[in-house]
Amino acid sequence: MTPQFEPLKNDLILRTARGEKVERPPMWVMRQAGRYLPEYHEAKGTHDFFECCRSPEIASTLTLQPIERFAGLIDAAIIFSDILVIPQAMGMEVIMVDKKGPHFPEPLSGPDDKQYQEVMEREVDVKESLDYVYKAITLTRQKLAGRVPLIGFCGAPWTLLCYMVEGGGTKLFIQSKTWVFRHGEESKALLQKIAELCVEYLALQVQAGAQMLQVFDSWAGELSPTSFKSFSLPYLTYIADNVPKRLAELGLERVPMTVFAKGAWYALEDLCKTSYNTIGLDWLHDPAEAYKIARSYGKVLQGNADPGVLYGGREAITAVVKEMVAGFGGGKQGWIANLGHGITPFVKPDDLKFFFEEIHKHAASSQAAGEEATEEPSTRDMAMRGESNKNLLHGI
Repeated sequence: MTPQFEPLKNDLILRTARGEKVERPPMWVMRQAGRYLPEYHEAKGTHDFFECCRSPEIASTLTLQPIERFAGLIDAAIIFSDILVIPQAMGMEVIMVDKKGPHFPEPLSGPDDKQYQEVMEREVDVKESLDYVYKAITLTRQKLAGRVPLIGFCGAPWTLLCYMVEGGGTKLFIQSKTWVFRHGEESKALLQKIAELCVEYLALQVQAGAQMLQVFDSWAGELSPTSFKSFSLPYLTYIADNVPKRLAELGLERVPMTVFAKGAWYALEDLCKTSYNTIGLDWLHDPAEAYKIARSYGKVLQGNADPGVLYGGREAITAVVKEMVAGFGGGKQGWIANLGHGITPFVKPDDLKFFFEEIHKHAASSQAAGEEATEEPSTRDMAMRGESNKNLLHGI
């Protein structure tokens, strides 16, 4: 049974994602719930990262921290979780190593690896194995009490495959490239299985209370344009096409979906041809050029400030915000303000707050300027038609 929640008070991001004209650009940032916040460390305490993910109470508390700190400035919450819960559900062990990141003690070594066969043959019950995520989503929606929408997410198949064969983060992607170039068919079989699990996982997040979804392909940029079309794009497309079908089977309405393929700047037009509502951009894109392409396909963009600008001081932040607001059409349609990746360590919360405030400020001034520019031609046209000043004053 689908849980019941309080009515939504702020649906700005949902309207924007659906392509509607809006009063201002909505905003949130990736990794907005996390280690840059002092309250995060207090709530996390001595718990392991994955322990926090598995505790609905802790996960919901962490999700709400930026909403409460930046009240009135951000327009969405994103559930505190991790993309690697899917490999965990597939039977692989993942641990979080302090100051290093996620680690797979036994990554997939090749198609002849016994574990590969077990992963491919395993009947994964996503509903049961990831129940803690759904409970966290439901609890968070209840705590939000309609303040802003809640975003659910998953990792993209290509990015998850990379983790599963590399054993963790990497700069060289030796094992990932070995897999796709030597074991192409086996790689595609694994990617397809991950994609199918992602569809179910995302649909069940909506059933639990998620109102928007994002697919993170964090390592898409490690693929060439040709390889992207073989090992990433088909599976991103599969997810976008099949989540709505699964939602319909569950008796649920479709929700807006975002794809974020970091580093795959060459794939913007291909992604715009998919059924995702919103295309997330990293900072390698020029806002105006990307906006022109996306609008030709009726797509919404999300992004795309370099997270590093938050280290650069307020003058730098203002300059980047101005470029985005101008490039993304002033923010009245087709743009969700965000960073071009997640918040990086040691960012000062006050600098992030200033970033949010500058979006509000400059989007408002841009729209005001646009309204004035719209009014001027009307006045000139009336004058050219011989209308008198008296008529103009009386609005005739």
